[in-house]
Amino acid sequence: MPKMKTKSGVKKRFSLTANGKVKCGQAGKRHGMVKRTREFIRSARGTTTLCEPDARIIRKFMPYG
Repeated sequence: MPKMKTKSGVKKRFSLTANGKVKCGQAGKRHGMVKRTREFIRSARGTTTLCEPDARIIRKFMPYG
């Protein structure tokens, strides 16, 4: 059986934590900051973990995580 390929877009955008959760950057900060509240911009700093249904999809794309 040949090796499975990892999706190259996924390996650039996501990583796995030690507990197997999927870590990703916060969404919604590319443009349009004028209409965002200061509270939203502060809370969207750094990284977050994906919810479990979305994480299941991403884990299929990174088989050797």
